[in-house]
Amino acid sequence: MHPRNKHANGYDLSDLSEATPELTQFIIDKPNHQSTIDFSDARAVLLLNKALLFRHYGIKFWDLPQQFLCPPIPGRADYIHALADLLAEDNDGIIPTGKKIKCLDIGTGANLIYPILGSAEYKWQFIGSDINPIAVKVADNIAKANKLPVKIKQQTDSNAIFKGIITKDSYFDITMCNPPFHASEKEAQQGTQRKWKNLGISKTAKQLNFGGHAPELWCEGGEPYHS
Repeated sequence: MHPRNKHANGYDLSDLSEATPELTQFIIDKPNHQSTIDFSDARAVLLLNKALLFRHYGIKFWDLPQQFLCPPIPGRADYIHALADLLAEDNDGIIPTGKKIKCLDIGTGANLIYPILGSAEYKWQFIGSDINPIAVKVADNIAKANKLPVKIKQQTDSNAIFKGIITKDSYFDITMCNPPFHASEKEAQQGTQRKWKNLGISKTAKQLNFGGHAPELWCEGGEPYHS
């Protein structure tokens, strides 16, 4: 993980349970007496990531409808730190911070994760767009509840990315997008099964442990087709 990532050395589930007490019921002990959660349980995964946001990123409210993607916070934080390093390359090696840095997150999703992490770590200002009206509403509620420097916009054209979101006078230091990267639902389920196998969990992937629905997880051709 990135050296500035708060989770580079793992996390303390006991500490996180203080931030989100409901997480306690999902903590299990491994044979080596270390604590973990059942990563095949979608509710456990949601509460773990909620606790990370509450404890480490100053978030007071964050919840998702069941069908929406629950992102792994440590991995998403790595992306934000990588963007910070990219900006530093054009700023004499110094990471620019504050609301003067404007970022556009295409397909921000209901979870709003990149604007949350970018504003928490570097105080950047964000516009987040999404084509799903429910995702837009949920993300907007999260932004307002936490008083984040984030504006959410509805993309109404399924064939457009920037059109209708930015104007000729808009300026952004960074535009970002984390598109669906599986080519099909079957491929997404197989990916979940591989994760469970790596975690030593013997289950059939009837449900994705990180949630998500079709537009968030797969598209024709997969990510390479859209990159």
